[in-house]
Amino acid sequence: MKYYTPLIIIVWLTLIILGVLVYENDRFSKEKKTLLYITYGLVAAAALFEWLGVQLNGNTSISPWLLRIVKLFDYMLTPLAGGAIILQFQSKGIIKKLIFAVLCINIVFQLVSLFGNWMIYIDEANVYQHGKLYYAYIAFYLIIVVLVILEFAVHGKNYRKQNRFSLYSILIFTVTGIALQEALGPTVRTAYISLAIALALLFIHNSEYAQQASDDQIQEQMIKISVDPLTGLLSRHAYSEKIQKLDSLESLPKNLVVFSIDINGLKSTNDNYGHSAGDELICSASNLIKSVFEDYGDCFRTGGDEFIVFTNLEHEKIDGLVNELQERTNKWHGKEAPDLSLSVGYAEASSHPEAKPEKLIAVADREMYKAKAEYYQNTGTDRRKN
Repeated sequence: MKYYTPLIIIVWLTLIILGVLVYENDRFSKEKKTLLYITYGLVAAAALFEWLGVQLNGNTSISPWLLRIVKLFDYMLTPLAGGAIILQFQSKGIIKKLIFAVLCINIVFQLVSLFGNWMIYIDEANVYQHGKLYYAYIAFYLIIVVLVILEFAVHGKNYRKQNRFSLYSILIFTVTGIALQEALGPTVRTAYISLAIALALLFIHNSEYAQQASDDQIQEQMIKISVDPLTGLLSRHAYSEKIQKLDSLESLPKNLVVFSIDINGLKSTNDNYGHSAGDELICSASNLIKSVFEDYGDCFRTGGDEFIVFTNLEHEKIDGLVNELQERTNKWHGKEAPDLSLSVGYAEASSHPEAKPEKLIAVADREMYKAKAEYYQNTGTDRRKN
């Protein structure tokens, strides 16, 4: 088997390169990296002792005990190499506990067998032969393979459907490589090259999944940034992005209508009923604004009691929506705050064809403040105290 030495060299080089890739990967935690190093180390050691067993078998110049010890480590480390893959999953279920139990039993069994001919015996030509209890080792090995398959199946449920397919494909590839070696006899050695390739594929799979998880986390953070936590409306951050997007256009959409909305008397409510009552006004105003305008555009909370709505509306619908908002507001009654009042102003892009979004918002603000001044005049309240 002249090919086997270069094959093991390739296996070792693959594991070394994987170790370097793990070291350079910033998305893996320190614990994850440690587990991967242990996995690659166990596979490398198992491959080494299997190779030594092949090289020393039949060599009459060495002590039979040396060959016996080499095969001892071979039979202890080979199942460990299979079980080591489970380390990458960082699972804590019963399958992992069973694997560790079987591996420990096998190690004890091999150590005891070292002093007898249960597992192997060495003939006059210094060639090892399988002992009567060799099939117990095969049983341990098959149990490990079955448990690894089960762990792949269980762990695969943590992934999206497309990620599971690649994970299961890696499992099939690994089992096939091991099965070929066992089925075709001692002259065929495919187990460790397939295991090394499988570890490389698992690294790619884990890296891809880590990137997806990172992208999902960024997306989740962006959603949190874009949504106002108190009201559920779009946030000040999302409002700024909306302005930038509109500002990048050569001209504003002709049907664009900007509404500026403000709560009347929020300070008075906070002073007289407490800030929880003020929050009730803010949240209720947000819900009313959203219920009226969400089918026509985007609703933003831009400050404490300040709201901006960007809509695409025909001129004929504007007054109807403003009246609907006022009607719903007038019918509102709170648990902590007695009533709710809103001032509304708007500006149409069609009336300001050359205006930038900031100019349109300023016009809507001016109209809103006119409505607010009229509210304070009609109610006879001091605006400075409200």
